[in-house]
Amino acid sequence: MDRKTRVALLSVGSNILLVILKIVAGILSGSISIISEAMHSGVDLLASVIAFISVKTSSRPADEKHPYGHGKMENISGFIEGLLIFIAAIAIIKEAINKMIEPVSIEQAPVAIVVMFFAAIVNFFVSRKLHIVSKEEDSQALEADSLHLKTDVYTSLGVGVGIALVKLTGISILDPIVALLVALLIIKEAYELSSNAFNILLDGSLPEDELNIVIKAIESHKNEFLDYHKLKTRKAGSMKYIDFHITVPKEMTVERSHQIQGNLKKDLKDALVNTRVNVHIDPEKK
Repeated sequence: MDRKTRVALLSVGSNILLVILKIVAGILSGSISIISEAMHSGVDLLASVIAFISVKTSSRPADEKHPYGHGKMENISGFIEGLLIFIAAIAIIKEAINKMIEPVSIEQAPVAIVVMFFAAIVNFFVSRKLHIVSKEEDSQALEADSLHLKTDVYTSLGVGVGIALVKLTGISILDPIVALLVALLIIKEAYELSSNAFNILLDGSLPEDELNIVIKAIESHKNEFLDYHKLKTRKAGSMKYIDFHITVPKEMTVERSHQIQGNLKKDLKDALVNTRVNVHIDPEKK
């Protein structure tokens, strides 16, 4: 089991634990904000399972039917996770509105508060681990999972504080108000995840910072060829694809042009991990 798969499995395990704890705390307390958090964690659990499956699938080597590999499974996973989160947010908003119309009292507040703060602590450390691995392995599936749990940290803290305020002030409507705020945070998260994943599925170009690295690496060789053009970049999972043309003097030998091509590929692969480069050589037109 590789590193990405292990950390994805860690997310699955932590989400199972938190879903159980939040459901129990929600039933005992009657708090709609805790029930909304349990729903959120339920979606997180489903998302972490999807991330686990996509990470395992995306690491498969290229085959006859998939000559470019299976990397986009991670991007499909990110898009699906965003949609799932959006659906969960709509359900939370609906339930919160119902509880604002018909407020309910909160029981077992101390238990509920402890569960929420415990959930925030667990998600903080798991999210941090996912974030580190996602950056080092350039995994969108793990990055999406990390963002889920990072949002869960803030929402769990918010719910815990909200329940404490209800018990201190006696204002029951504060609980569904906190649930609505949780839902708004979740919608924002869903939009960011879905839009980023969808851009990659449409073969959008690399982010500006990575594109600048590509341009800098190419231009460091500008004294070896006349010009470069038709630069195209895209990404599939953690793999980056760079494609461009260079123009060389008409009298340049095939051996020399091949050497320049090799130097460009090496420098680009050194500058950006998980990169495949295609350099097309055009002769000078005189």
